[in-house]
Amino acid sequence: MDTQNKQFSTSALWLAKVLLAIAFVYSGVSKLLNFDSAIDEANHFGLSPAAFFAAAVLATQLVGAALMLLGRGLWSALGALALAGFTVIATVIGHPFWTMSGMEQFHNRNAFLEHLGLVGGFVLVAALSWDRRAVLR
Repeated sequence: MDTQNKQFSTSALWLAKVLLAIAFVYSGVSKLLNFDSAIDEANHFGLSPAAFFAAAVLATQLVGAALMLLGRGLWSALGALALAGFTVIATVIGHPFWTMSGMEQFHNRNAFLEHLGLVGGFVLVAALSWDRRAVLR
C-alpha cells in the first residue's frame, strides 16, 4: 500500500471510531456529571442494584470508548468489542419490540435494528484494529 492510501485509511478509521464513540462518550460523561440520573435510568429499566449498574454502564461507555479511540491494535479492538457487547445488551433491554404492538413496536424495532448497525460498526473497527495490531504497536 502506498503512503497516501495508508494515510487515508488511517484517517478514515479514526473518523469512523470517533463517530461510533461520540454518543457513548457523551452518555458516559453525562452519567458521571449527574450520577443520580444514571441511577434513575437503571431503576427505570429494572436493573438492581441500580447504583452498581449505573456505574458499570458509565465505566463501560467511557473506558470502552477511550480504549477504542486511544488504544492501538488489540486494545482498540477490545474497546470496540466492549462497546459492541454493551450495545447488544442495552438494545435488548431498552427496545424489547417483541413485547409491543402497533407504532410502539414499529419504532422500537427500528431502533433495535439501528443499534445492531452500530454493533456491526464496532465489530468492523475491532477487526480492522486487530488486523493492524502488528503495525500500530
